[in-house]
Amino acid sequence: MKILGIETSCDETAAAVVQDGQEILSNVIASQVDLHSRYGGIVPEVASRQHLLAAIPIIQEAMAQAQTHWSDLDAIAVTIGPGLAGSLLVGVNIAKAIALAQGLPLLGINHLEGHIYANWLEGSAPDLPALCLIVSGGHSDLLLMRGHGDYQPLGRTRDDAAGEAFDKVARILGLGYPGGPAIEQASRDANSARYRLPRAWLKDTDDFSFSGLKTAVLHLAAEKGEEGGENEKAAIAASFQEAVVDVLVTKTVSAAKRLGAHHILLGGGVASNRLLRQRMAARSPIPVLTPSPILCTDNAAMIASCGYFRLTAGTCSGWDLDIAPNLRLG
Repeated sequence: MKILGIETSCDETAAAVVQDGQEILSNVIASQVDLHSRYGGIVPEVASRQHLLAAIPIIQEAMAQAQTHWSDLDAIAVTIGPGLAGSLLVGVNIAKAIALAQGLPLLGINHLEGHIYANWLEGSAPDLPALCLIVSGGHSDLLLMRGHGDYQPLGRTRDDAAGEAFDKVARILGLGYPGGPAIEQASRDANSARYRLPRAWLKDTDDFSFSGLKTAVLHLAAEKGEEGGENEKAAIAASFQEAVVDVLVTKTVSAAKRLGAHHILLGGGVASNRLLRQRMAARSPIPVLTPSPILCTDNAAMIASCGYFRLTAGTCSGWDLDIAPNLRLG
């Protein structure tokens, strides 16, 4: 069974063809990072216009790479939220047009659920129940996946998401955009124990909070000024990264033990962070699955995979399918 996935929730235009929910036949991504980096962040209007320009060529390329004709497809899966409204509208309307023209089922997919299904695209399928940590520029969510389509929300960010905090701290330190890779690079050979930055543990809850940590970095950077130059920036970046990873790993492993999960599944752009991946694997008593970095960031293969499991469960969307920019999971 072949599913065409379309992803336009933020600033990546992506299309992919996935077979039986696990075999990637193609996965094409057009990034807008260079376009938005001059602004230090994503400009929604610019993102949606770029999707309009890129979407059809990207879909055609995905179909060509997969050596798939329209008649070979079984359904069209598309992200409906959460995300930027203008960007989501481009993908959903194109998916509707293709599905209608080709007489194919239409599947509206939650972007967060897609990040979880990235873990089905490499190797064997995870054992359920699984503890899922989704960390990206807009989300820090902890959920228990009891079965396909069955999620128990446990915790989420109360303020800045982990990826958002990375972007803001990178801006404070003058490291560039996007912040995650910039901070990881700056931290590589730096002393992460140089500064003991605060952790918001939020006792008796699985929620996250990174706003106070970001503010602490702001004050520390202002206090140190130009002292130590790039070495000082690197030490602050490394100490910040250490604090974020410490909280994410501790809360995730604790919840997995408490709930008897069989696997821990990571997803989202921040899940490509090397320290997070290493620390989670080292501290977890149960297996940890983390997609390859290209499948952690926004892509359409994860949307197609999720669509396959939705279709096999007999669930399809109607032609009144609409976007949901603030969509939650569970």
